[in-house]
Amino acid sequence: MEITQLSEAIKRPRRIALGEFDGVHVGHRAVIAGNDTVLTFEPHPAAVLRPQAAPKLLTSLEVKTELISELGVQELVVVPFDKQFAQQTAGEFIDHVLVSRLGATHVSVGTNFRFGHAAGGTTALLAQDPRFEARVVPVVEADGAIVSSSRIRQLITAGNVEQAAKLLGEPFRMRGVVVPGDQRGRDLGFPTANLVPEPGLVCPAHGVYACRVGEHMAAVNVGVRPTFGDGQALLVEAFLLDFSGDLYGKVLTVEFVARLRGEERFDGVDALITQMALDVEHTRELLGSATA
Repeated sequence: MEITQLSEAIKRPRRIALGEFDGVHVGHRAVIAGNDTVLTFEPHPAAVLRPQAAPKLLTSLEVKTELISELGVQELVVVPFDKQFAQQTAGEFIDHVLVSRLGATHVSVGTNFRFGHAAGGTTALLAQDPRFEARVVPVVEADGAIVSSSRIRQLITAGNVEQAAKLLGEPFRMRGVVVPGDQRGRDLGFPTANLVPEPGLVCPAHGVYACRVGEHMAAVNVGVRPTFGDGQALLVEAFLLDFSGDLYGKVLTVEFVARLRGEERFDGVDALITQMALDVEHTRELLGSATA
């Protein structure tokens, strides 16, 4: 998939799916289906217009790009969103961006999509423009409620990664660089790859999860290690099953499949080791016992 900054886009006939698409969930995928181009904004408009109320995001631009690419889209056009861009009226956005710059022949949006200064642009405004065909995709529902990025954020921060995966269309992904730790996991017999969550992104609730890291199953702890009472900051510690090697400095993608338990404080190291062994066994049972 080609990644294009708006200022570098060459006009050509494009079928465009338009939106922020945080998480690229099943509702977003319905909007994207059948289009060759996705137009999105970076950073998230809320981070520019309402920074104090801006939500933590489900995906960085890198992960969002990866997810969109996996849908077979040919091109991702990224709009650098700032206060100057936000001053464009809805009509100016249609004229300058969709038509003059990108050559849109089809534009797909979700029912609730708004655009332009003060969110003045509506789906009706797009639908009445004769220069392209507009497709307004109805909201997607699951379990009697609308699928939305905000709903998925709530599920993940509550630790319900299984339900979140149903709404996302696949397991929630977290990506980061492996950083050195205090070697405590290695001393306990469970060496972990440690990731520091990005402050602007959603992180699952404290607890232990069955995950996948590449081809490997992994038992992953999210939390602050209360048994040791060392006051460490939030850390994601991934024990990769059937793996031996040095991962320091490497970028890992952790896919959260299921929550095994909440974070606990144990009476001693032996009790912790026993529980960690059970977590690993439970991970194998959930994800399959085949060695990667």
